Amino acid sequence: MNAVEIEEAVSQLAEAPFDPEAFPYSFLEAFGNKATTIKRLKSDRHSTNQSDLPGGVLQRNNIHLQVCREGEVTATLTALRESPATTRYKVKFILATDGQSLEAESLGDGEMVACNYPDFANHFGFFLPLAGITTVRQIRENAFDIKATGRLNRLYVELLKLNPDWDKAEGREKFNHFMARLIFCFFAEDTNIFHSEKLFTNAIAQMSAADAANTDEVLSELFRAMATPHNQREAAGIRNWANVFPYVNGGLFSGSVEVARFNKIARSYLLHVGNLDWKKINPDIFGSMIQAVADEEERGALGMHYTSVPNILKVLNPLFLDDLRSQLEAAGENRRKLLNLRQRLAKIRVFDPACGSGNFLVIAYKEMRKIEAEIKRLYSL
Repeated sequence: MNAVEIEEAVSQLAEAPFDPEAFPYSFLEAFGNKATTIKRLKSDRHSTNQSDLPGGVLQRNNIHLQVCREGEVTATLTALRESPATTRYKVKFILATDGQSLEAESLGDGEMVACNYPDFANHFGFFLPLAGITTVRQIRENAFDIKATGRLNRLYVELLKLNPDWDKAEGREKFNHFMARLIFCFFAEDTNIFHSEKLFTNAIAQMSAADAANTDEVLSELFRAMATPHNQREAAGIRNWANVFPYVNGGLFSGSVEVARFNKIARSYLLHVGNLDWKKINPDIFGSMIQAVADEEERGALGMHYTSVPNILKVLNPLFLDDLRSQLEAAGENRRKLLNLRQRLAKIRVFDPACGSGNFLVIAYKEMRKIEAEIKRLYSL
């Protein structure tokens, strides 16, 4: 199992009703343990369970876990830590839960997790060594990135079934562009770019039919609004419910507003992705997310590829950001020069959906908005 499949399995376990007897085995199964391994742990006669605690489950060289009575989680974790079997069988993790809260510890480095039981899925990256995934730190620190990428992958795969022409070479560019627009909107509605939380997701939920008959039309109108300056919207006939969205310059929403066809399942996936907390997702990896869902070979290892901000800026700075900053410095408080520079900013396009460079888009967008903010400050002097 890869990290995305594990995240999905752990999320399903966390959302299901708590079963104290089944939990230890369901937890291990979520991290890729095979049915035969689970069967041997459960066996009465030839069990591989090495726990020395009542009701405990110990998988040697891996984890010692125990379900306890309500309110005894911390004491149970201490008992697991002090268990002779934990030391004897070289356990990496200990875990205790009562179905209300959950506590776990990595015995190698002493790192801990303590959370409400339904929230333990958000910490799935902490336990990835249980599945033999050792590129742990980056993945653990970006668990929400992996969750979002996995959800996007399910949406993408469903849309491919409904829009097979978009999976051909001539259609892939517009499909990647479409996914980039969605990712931008999900991020924008949770980070105050749209000035209203869940504005995009709620618009889809409220304006599109439950059977998804008009989901593509709703999305197309939202994209059209974001591509139209406010002073041109009345002439363009932008619908009132779409008119609340801001104008987004930079070219992301310019050109065709063609949207993929949806069915009920795809609409459900879309809303599910929108309801994630995108404030916890790094905008630096947007391009990698697009690449991961758009490239069949990448889908086997979703969420593993990251492009850092410093590396992005190594490319963007010499391309145009250094020049913009030098022009800003030279302009000083000269209003004409500041206005010319601002007009130049509005014309710059840094997004190429064909190569999945959404991360370049977001970082460039943020850097250019910093320059624009400084222009506005100087212009108001």
